[in-house]
Amino acid sequence: MPHSYQSLQPGAAPASGRARMLISCPDRPGIVAAVSQFLYEHGANIVQSDQYTMDPEGGMFFIRFEFDLADMDAQLPVLQEDFARVADRFEMKWHTFRASRKKRLAIFVSKEDHCLLELLWQWQAGDLDVEIAMVISNHDDMRGLVESFGIPYHHIPVTPDTKAEAERKQLETIGRSADLIVLARYMQIVSPKVIEQFPNRIINIHHSFLPAFVGGKPYAQAYNRGVKIIGATAHYVTEELDGGPIIEQDVQRVSHRDDVPSLKRIGRTIERVVLARAVKWHAEDRILVHQNKTVVFHG
Repeated sequence: MPHSYQSLQPGAAPASGRARMLISCPDRPGIVAAVSQFLYEHGANIVQSDQYTMDPEGGMFFIRFEFDLADMDAQLPVLQEDFARVADRFEMKWHTFRASRKKRLAIFVSKEDHCLLELLWQWQAGDLDVEIAMVISNHDDMRGLVESFGIPYHHIPVTPDTKAEAERKQLETIGRSADLIVLARYMQIVSPKVIEQFPNRIINIHHSFLPAFVGGKPYAQAYNRGVKIIGATAHYVTEELDGGPIIEQDVQRVSHRDDVPSLKRIGRTIERVVLARAVKWHAEDRILVHQNKTVVFHG
């Protein structure tokens, strides 16, 4: 049976009988026909499909279906069980998701609020179809802001000496209440222990310059080098620092007229938009991960 990462409290459904299926497998003729015929025979009506092949001659094939299914509670488990035969035939990795079950987010934040605010605004406006289960921070600065949205706020300080204990508390606080961790400018490195529990379910945002500037004060470094493009990258977190599968990126041109504060303002705008896009696409089950790359069906 496939994994089906589902939130604990279903919210108002975009379509109570709608489900999504993500598939990756070696490319060969007949995949789309086999899956489409299977869904038809099980009473499912396909409303959207997207596909991509790396190479028709021996490459990997990726496909995303959205379909409507009557009596979802009774019929989806049957469909999942029966689909195993198709999956075995084509060596598929596959997952199904109920569209009505919103992903539940645990947002991690430090002192910068721009990415957190973008997520809160989009969630409040209904543009980000998720449940925000909690916000966890190593500082107490944003408690009032977060609690004004009716969202639980957990202050868990982190120091080099207490990092392991802090992560234990973080995981204990999250429990089974979240499907996805979002690092909204959380200025701490996440340990392999946390990554292991949330594989391809931790999204981070960081600045991305050409050339890359590591270490402290990246915007000052960029200014001193006279960069002409700044940007941001959202990616899944792996044990390689800032080296996980990239979900979304964006850039903006700058010039010699932009000082360090101006670069920071531009950078913050790009970061919050890019992170929100990545979270939205994950929440809508639009991302397939293969090795260290993603296939993102934007819709």
